[in-house]
Amino acid sequence: MLARVWSASLVGIDALKVGVEVDLSGGLPGVVIVGLPDTAVQESRERVKAALKNAGFPFPMRKVVINLTPADLRKEGPIFDLPISVGIMAAAEQVRPEALNDLLFLGELSLDGSLRAVAGVLPIAAAAQKLGIRALVVPTDNGREAAVVPGLTVYSFNHLSEVADFLNHPAGYQPVVVDSASTMQATPGALDLRDVKGQAQARRALEIAAAGGHNLIFVGPPGSGKTMLARRLPSILPPLQFEEALDVTQIHSVAGLLKEKGTLVNTRPFRSPHHSASGPSLVGGGSYPKPGEISLAHRGVLFLDELTEFKRDVLEFLRQPLEDGYVTITRTRQSVVFPAQFTLIASTNPCPCGFYGDSVQPCTCTPRSRENYWSRLSGPLMDRIDLQVVVSRIKPEEMTQHQSGEASEPVRQRVQAARQRAYQRFKAEPGLQCNADMQSRHLKHWCPLDDPSRTLLEGAVRKLGLSARATDRILKVGRTIADLDGADDLQTHHIAEAIQYRTIDRMQ
Repeated sequence: MLARVWSASLVGIDALKVGVEVDLSGGLPGVVIVGLPDTAVQESRERVKAALKNAGFPFPMRKVVINLTPADLRKEGPIFDLPISVGIMAAAEQVRPEALNDLLFLGELSLDGSLRAVAGVLPIAAAAQKLGIRALVVPTDNGREAAVVPGLTVYSFNHLSEVADFLNHPAGYQPVVVDSASTMQATPGALDLRDVKGQAQARRALEIAAAGGHNLIFVGPPGSGKTMLARRLPSILPPLQFEEALDVTQIHSVAGLLKEKGTLVNTRPFRSPHHSASGPSLVGGGSYPKPGEISLAHRGVLFLDELTEFKRDVLEFLRQPLEDGYVTITRTRQSVVFPAQFTLIASTNPCPCGFYGDSVQPCTCTPRSRENYWSRLSGPLMDRIDLQVVVSRIKPEEMTQHQSGEASEPVRQRVQAARQRAYQRFKAEPGLQCNADMQSRHLKHWCPLDDPSRTLLEGAVRKLGLSARATDRILKVGRTIADLDGADDLQTHHIAEAIQYRTIDRMQ
């Protein structure tokens, strides 16, 4: 007898419907799996046999052919254990075959028949309605994760015997219900800008970066507070909206990083890879591509501490994602696209010894060593960093003062107000979410300059030798400064302040 069960496979974070066809025929007993299965899928034969036997369902002593369609799509992982076992039970008439219509099955099996959670359930659930699926059947540990998708029916079970009883007697089971509002309740972070003493210019740059989605680099001696400032950027970013949280959680689900099943990632990600990280660990990769650090930072912050310690060829991997907001990983059989819309925050010392320009400790580096030090960062990469800020050593009187700095919450309110102005401006332009996303054609429309501002900018371009891309960055930052001021038009002091944030261009 022939039975068909629906499952799904992931290509990147995109779900594709997979048919699991099971045929029982005469001949020597055995199990054959075709349809480009990987090793984990091939090994499911033994897991399914033991699970069926231990769950009380005799394995058919016939030739079992399992076909995974479409045949040209590589199938990977243990996610097909449950649909294969259900297909065998349906072909052996141990469950009603008609009960399988419009159901999609996902799950790994233990040898005793219990169901184990699998990675990547959320993006499959998000795509299920488009795939024409009526309901999902998943392990209990994945139930709440799948049920956060609005309008989707999800049934979860602990054991294979429960799945069989559900297929034979569906009326006795209720779907998983999750309150979407509760999944978005973010826990207040422990890091707050009030902990930062002094550093008025750096705090201002951090606020501009948050308001416009601009990339930022801090340059300063050790102990000046660069890392402390960077780690507090998420505390002033606007909270995630439901759709954004769903996007972020899907990526973490594919990577297997969800700590709490059934709860969306409701705070903006903050990823801080070590400077020894490789290119594939940043952008993603592998034989079956998985998201890297830049995709895990989607809708959040990617912090690269000690930027000049990263290998130059690794940093060059960032250029295309910083410009396009996504990364494409190409393999022989497929091309995978991962979203990567993040704010890059970097920090570095001004020279190898760390004290060039310091007011207390003299620099011991030669001009040649400083030149070699900065040559690790390419011009095209630095052009993509909008804000370049020197962080000076904290003054002694600032260290000892008991008065706290401005807290994160009022700064966040100003950031949200500025982003709302940008949202109203961009609502007719799909794909634009903040000022950093603007292209050259947008700058002509939304960043017109009066004569004094144009003269000021032209002088800066000549003096600093700025590229066209760096000039566009100045206009974008100026537009954000104007939004924070509540101004409709760019003014000379907005451009002047934006030019001040090209520190590295002035150092070189």
